[in-house]
Amino acid sequence: MLIAMAGLPATGKTSLAVRLAGELDGVVLSKDGVRAALFPPPVLDYSREQDDLCMAAIYGAAAHILRTSPRRAVILDGRTFLRSYQVQDVLALAASVGQAPLIIECVCANEVAKERLERDLARGEHPAANRTFALYLELQAAAKPITVPHLVLDTGELSSEECLTRCVAFLRGYGSSGAVTSESG
Repeated sequence: MLIAMAGLPATGKTSLAVRLAGELDGVVLSKDGVRAALFPPPVLDYSREQDDLCMAAIYGAAAHILRTSPRRAVILDGRTFLRSYQVQDVLALAASVGQAPLIIECVCANEVAKERLERDLARGEHPAANRTFALYLELQAAAKPITVPHLVLDTGELSSEECLTRCVAFLRGYGSSGAVTSESG
């Protein structure tokens, strides 16, 4: 099972990905973790080129895992998947391993994201030092709607438990409807 966590920074992608991995006995492949390993601070620039290189490594690892452990859930985390080429990359990966990609888009109100971002920055809790509300707004302005069937969850309105429950139901029931599902409290 190939799952892509989509959404702007601080919308809850990583928290939900970690919980999903536990629920599904899966693995989370995180762009932020890979970036930290591949690009230490002297060469770290948070550029699109570095992000794309990290994602290429993640896609290679995901393909290997899905080929060698086809029943294992692989969860892609750390990219917004709100640009056409990003979704096309996931579709290409899915086709290469003979699986349909399952996309879960996390959303929340701007105020909720701003509070989460400011809290994380103050605590130094996130590996991406460029993860600010200004970046959030920049990415939001450039975002394009995801045009393939996917689940949309408002993580500012739903409890983390309810988000997990709805994700598991979506993943188990995917294919029966194939429609975009938007869910909030």
